[in-house]
Amino acid sequence: MLNDIDAVIFDMDGTLVDSMWMWESIDQEYLGRYRIELPDDLQKNIEGTSFSETAIYFKQRFNLPDSLEQIKSDWNQMAWDKYLNEVPVKEGVIELLEHLKQRGIPAGIATSNSRELVDLIIKKYQMQEYFASIRTSCEVATGKPSPDIYLLVAKDLDVEPTRCLVFEDILVGVMAGKNANMKVCAVYDKYSEKEQDEKIKLADYYVNSITEVLLK
Repeated sequence: MLNDIDAVIFDMDGTLVDSMWMWESIDQEYLGRYRIELPDDLQKNIEGTSFSETAIYFKQRFNLPDSLEQIKSDWNQMAWDKYLNEVPVKEGVIELLEHLKQRGIPAGIATSNSRELVDLIIKKYQMQEYFASIRTSCEVATGKPSPDIYLLVAKDLDVEPTRCLVFEDILVGVMAGKNANMKVCAVYDKYSEKEQDEKIKLADYYVNSITEVLLK
């Protein structure tokens, strides 16, 4: 799958690092401050949305008194220790990044997470050298499944979208890559197990682990 491409773009959460598991507990704790129970449909409704879009959704749906900036700041503070101490890089990621570097294939990150948490992960695992572009969905008009974030990273890398390969773990992310006219490899993540069949059907490739990429 790495043949006949000029750049690789990665989602972060659930793709580069194993972090999707923690957000439901953060949302539950956060809403608990306002004595609001976590709705069953919440995670599905905010999948793929940018950090800023999610804050707007929370403020409007739950009629929160805090400003959007305060909401995002609170989330960053709540997630910081978990990202620092409990979020590992997924198996095979560093090996793949090193392989791309050796082959001269530029890589980028297109994430829905906050800039603060992305920078924390990149610094923690010393991955700065591997990425020529790191963008968040807060920098574009619309989050995933809109192609905006992927098109922006492709522009940074000076590569045609059709020459890019995307790695994504959730269905709306796969949709974003396909909507950008890019090749997409769906990656297994326990959080999105229920979407497995849909991801496989829509994506160009599927792997249970990033370790498989260099074997295919």
